[in-house]
Amino acid sequence: MTARWPRAVRPLLWAFAVLAVVHLAALLAGVPAVGQLTKPALMPVLAGYALARGGPPLLTGALLFGCGGDTFLQIGGDLAFLVGMGSFAAGHVCYLLLFARYGTAPWGGRRGRTAAAGAAYAVLLAGTVVLLWPDLPADLRIPVAGYSLLLTAMAFGALRAGPWAAVGGLLFLLSDTLIASGIAHWPQLPGPQLWIMFTYVAAQYALAEGVLRAAATAPRPAPHRTQAPRTAGVP
Repeated sequence: MTARWPRAVRPLLWAFAVLAVVHLAALLAGVPAVGQLTKPALMPVLAGYALARGGPPLLTGALLFGCGGDTFLQIGGDLAFLVGMGSFAAGHVCYLLLFARYGTAPWGGRRGRTAAAGAAYAVLLAGTVVLLWPDLPADLRIPVAGYSLLLTAMAFGALRAGPWAAVGGLLFLLSDTLIASGIAHWPQLPGPQLWIMFTYVAAQYALAEGVLRAAATAPRPAPHRTQAPRTAGVP
């Protein structure tokens, strides 16, 4: 994988970093107008960085679906929440396809470790859903449970794309669990939106970096050779 626009890579990465810092600072300082302006811009800039590095189109799709989720969740209300959650779910499907295409068996294909990791993620999913279920609004229980299943599958699949993606999957789990705990009206950390966005931004960057590195090292298919037509009298 070669960079499409090498000169744009560093400026776009810096733009994403500055935008993330400004957004988090706005949340910390209690300046909602700045936070609302910067939140929907984060993932398109990160998508531009991934494109500049020659990233696959599915990665751009995953990040732009994240932008859709950010935008709708910012609107507020149950319908916007469900649409935003659906947009994030589409992004997770993109990530799963990327891990299947570019990932390798984690831990050198050792089945015991992979099975143990799968069991740990399954327990984490079941425990989270069981604990949250009674406190979630009745009309959101099934959608949240279904989304949680897809999110956990994405986080587990991220193990195939190396340590960057694996950390990104875990951070995404943490970020969305913080959101769900707020919907369930559980006690929150001071400045909950700050922690939600900090873990989310870090998650998306780590996932993008993991996919870019996995794609860069993935074996390329051998070029298809066409046999020259035989000519009469020529062996």
